[in-house]
Amino acid sequence: MFEIRVICDPADTEPIVAALDRTFTVGTVSVYPSRDRKRNRLYARAEHQPTSAEPTEDWPTPEQAYAHAPSINSEIGWAARSLAVAECFTELGRDFYVRKAALLDRIALLDEPDAPNGDATMTADAAAVFLLDMDQQGPFCDPRAYVRQQYARSLAAEQ
Repeated sequence: MFEIRVICDPADTEPIVAALDRTFTVGTVSVYPSRDRKRNRLYARAEHQPTSAEPTEDWPTPEQAYAHAPSINSEIGWAARSLAVAECFTELGRDFYVRKAALLDRIALLDEPDAPNGDATMTADAAAVFLLDMDQQGPFCDPRAYVRQQYARSLAAEQ
């Protein structure tokens, strides 16, 4: 896995993102204005495209992953209670980080049609990357897709 940073003219943003998708397996591409506000900065985590011999993983859609999930308000309450009883973050297990990342993903999905690069999306991306790094996932995948997969698996294991 490697990280890509591109600085480009705003008119070149979409063609560059499309070229990255054709060349690499790319997660979410974050777009920010440059300091001079005349260009865009693009950031992405990438992996070389898998060969046809490599297995592909079936990733659930957000609708599939969160079909049987508790309400967002319920998950916020669960996260707050979990944080209140923990004396330090090392006490919080993997389940906490899966559910937290899934909660942030669900909130970002509500905002994305209006603000695809907004704070909710960036926060969800960061929580997903944290979970991916925590699990030391070998092959590259979209971090938020990984969160959905792990959340769906945890829900299935509970039933």
